[in-house]
Amino acid sequence: MTTYALIHGGGGSAWDWHLVVAQLRRRGHDAVAVDLPCEDESAGWQEYVDVVVDAIGDRGNVVVVGHSLGGFTAPLVCARVPVDLLVLIAAMVPSPGETFADWWGDSGYEDSGYDDVFYHDVPPELASEAKRRERGENSQALQQPCPLYAWPDTPTRYLLCRDDRMFTAAWARRHARERLDVAAGEIDGGHYISLSRPVEVADRLVAYATDIR
Repeated sequence: MTTYALIHGGGGSAWDWHLVVAQLRRRGHDAVAVDLPCEDESAGWQEYVDVVVDAIGDRGNVVVVGHSLGGFTAPLVCARVPVDLLVLIAAMVPSPGETFADWWGDSGYEDSGYDDVFYHDVPPELASEAKRRERGENSQALQQPCPLYAWPDTPTRYLLCRDDRMFTAAWARRHARERLDVAAGEIDGGHYISLSRPVEVADRLVAYATDIR
């Protein structure tokens, strides 16, 4: 059995993963999704990591999954506790010492020009609920340099979404190659793939974990 620690993106919550959690559990695995302290003005990156580490507890066979802005937190978790695999889904990949504000220019981010970059392929009822649950990003973490000294010594996979309007497929392929020196895996769907295609996400996460064992 694998334990999947699921980290949401900017303004999100553990709820963003609820459909994926159900799919992973149906496959006989454990899954924990966290609520990062993004509305706590006093919270820094270490407090973000604390929430994930506490949720993992004494579980083993851990796969950490970071979505979007969760790509800043996910490698920090791997630097703190034993993790078998790190999976980044449509994620920002930080360089050591990089701030959230600097990442956009440093990474060569390219705006797609679309108005609806998050929920365009999410079923309307789920999209409405996701919007209702959106939270502010008010923590001091976004003002702090990423406290990585180097990328953790954890096998890492990057999964891009071919229909993503936030991090377009062409840009994400380049980002994964430049920041991680890996060829990104690809899946159909938009930025909120956890809500639009949870079955496919669960299948891919299980396949990634199986490949390393």
